[in-house]
Amino acid sequence: MSALLDVRALTKRFPVRGSERRVHAVDDVSFTIERGESVGLVGESGCGKSTLVRLVTRLLDPSDGRIVFAGRDVGVIAPAQFTHAPERRLIQMVFQDPADSLNPRFTAFDTIAEPLRRLGTPAQRAALADHVAELADLVGLPRELLGRFPHQLSGGQQQRVGIARAIALRPRLLVLDEPTSALDVSVQATILHLLAELRDRLGMSYLFVSHDLNLVRLLTDRVLVMYLGKIVESGRSEEVFDRPAHPYTRALMSAVPAPDPAARRARIALVGEPRSPIDPPPTVCRFHGRCPDGVERCTREMPVLRPGPAADHLAACHFGFAVGAPAQGSGARRSGGEPAA
Repeated sequence: MSALLDVRALTKRFPVRGSERRVHAVDDVSFTIERGESVGLVGESGCGKSTLVRLVTRLLDPSDGRIVFAGRDVGVIAPAQFTHAPERRLIQMVFQDPADSLNPRFTAFDTIAEPLRRLGTPAQRAALADHVAELADLVGLPRELLGRFPHQLSGGQQQRVGIARAIALRPRLLVLDEPTSALDVSVQATILHLLAELRDRLGMSYLFVSHDLNLVRLLTDRVLVMYLGKIVESGRSEEVFDRPAHPYTRALMSAVPAPDPAARRARIALVGEPRSPIDPPPTVCRFHGRCPDGVERCTREMPVLRPGPAADHLAACHFGFAVGAPAQGSGARRSGGEPAA
């Protein structure tokens, strides 16, 4: 069976005003999401996560590459026309800030009903009130709150409304853009439990975007690590978190808080500035200059994603899976005078 979402060599470049140069926001990115799978997307601010999400949800046109969803290349459909495509109802999104993503003039009922009114079947529109009530029950929103406006709801209740709206059309792919970052910690756990339950009940696939790596580990089957427009590591979540291969991933993981002091990793501090995303040299590793153990080879040969001992664990580093590699940031050198990277 083919993947639900198959992204191949996806690229998005933005013009720099007043010049012929281009910002490489997403650069030759490839990945898949299987049916019923939850995939995490992590990386620091400015790495291209939001642009990638906008491409997948067809809010932006790609500069190059393919976006194949349910067997159809939706990347060739212009965003304005995608509104009328049958795939539109099958790809939905839960936004980061529920207060900003809800229309202040709409009650909770109107918000949940809106996608049904616009894209629902005649049967769904005919039984609108019943469907909205069913969706409210599904996300744990009391029915008596359906007549309230966003400012009359708590943050957790607002996010439940946003989730109900997103699943109203029974999508196959749900894009979650930092769905708990604007919520209190006490509410985050209930929303995450709800999302895990909905995935099991409705059989949806998730693309989960977050800066909170602990949440990514809990909610995802696989994880993609992005840096300056490129995927630098991917694999099963447990494999990537326990055995990170790329030096950038290792630095990210070293910053994850651990409740057990004995389980904490030594913090890897990244020095220097990120490389410019404006027409970056195609032969230079994007992480070179910040990598604690970069070598001269990294300035003349761009590393590509290569499999490690686990075939589905890939890393774009010349030495990511090297046997007996010294600890990241150790400054130790390999035979031949090159430090580990």
